[in-house]
Amino acid sequence: MSLSTPLAKARGLGSAKSGTHHWIAQRLTAIALIPLSIWFVSSLVCMTELNHQTATAWIQSPLVAIFLILFIIAMFHHAQLGLQVVIEDYIDSRVMKITGLILLKLVSFFAGLAAAIAVLKIYLGS
Repeated sequence: MSLSTPLAKARGLGSAKSGTHHWIAQRLTAIALIPLSIWFVSSLVCMTELNHQTATAWIQSPLVAIFLILFIIAMFHHAQLGLQVVIEDYIDSRVMKITGLILLKLVSFFAGLAAAIAVLKIYLGS
């Protein structure tokens, strides 16, 4: 028989009060990705020639560059949120979980940053 109160037994097992923000952020990025993905795929389909010059000219349009950067931000953030849930749910070891989350955030940030810089570099013509 345990002398612990029900509150003491439940401490650390309940909500950390951050799940709602995570859930809303994932839904918002998913909603943002719907029109951005449709725009991206339809833009690629409508290109008459898929060569370097056509792609460079396309990205040098200000509206296209803005939409591409928004697409990159939404895509990498959405992927990071989804993979974070997978790591939190399926990795039991605390050390592996924390290591995985740190690596996930670093890779997501730097891959998204590299993609956005590539778009900006093409847009600015340098």
